[in-house]
Amino acid sequence: MYIHKEGYKISAAAIAIAIGITSLLVFILDSWNVYWYILVAFVWILAGIVIRFFRIPKRELVHNANQIIASADGTIVVVEKVFEPEVLNQECIQISTFMSPNNVHVNRYPVGGKVVYTNYHSGKYLIAKHPKSSTLNERTTICIETESGQKVVVRQIAGALARRIVCYAKEGEQVTQGAELGFIKFGSRVDLFIPLDSTVHVDLEDKVKGGLSILASL
Repeated sequence: MYIHKEGYKISAAAIAIAIGITSLLVFILDSWNVYWYILVAFVWILAGIVIRFFRIPKRELVHNANQIIASADGTIVVVEKVFEPEVLNQECIQISTFMSPNNVHVNRYPVGGKVVYTNYHSGKYLIAKHPKSSTLNERTTICIETESGQKVVVRQIAGALARRIVCYAKEGEQVTQGAELGFIKFGSRVDLFIPLDSTVHVDLEDKVKGGLSILASL
């Protein structure tokens, strides 16, 4: 396990603040009681929580050209047929994963292929489980075309807590299934829009892991 590069500055700041508060208390207090120890423990626990947000566990990622893997850790909150108007302009299957603050927050490519579309949209910060968050919230949309010509759309969505979407995708580049697509700081939601004839392997409320769990087969 290691700390993701997106968390270097925030983690360093959290540790510095914890050290600063602890040092200040040591300097100004002549005697300590249980309340001061609790305060120091609370400060360090908060720092640990912040650092934990950016943890990246080592995983043996799935690589299968006929399968669509999870782009994020979290809980499946949507599995339904929808019309995707931004890129595909046709009916497809939407599979959405809700990322809580407790989940790993890195996002991964669900399939390998060529990035044919990326677009950032400013927007609201509705709770990520809200049905309209997919179209109203701040979000980034990425479309990957596989070697067989099928298109899969990934949408990173900010939520009420997450206010920072990081996307590494660039139009025209070739990407590998499971490689890092981006990062949503402090959780949120990732939507996948996949071909209508795909075979779905997950149900609502299933827990999935990015790069490991198989969501569907092409």
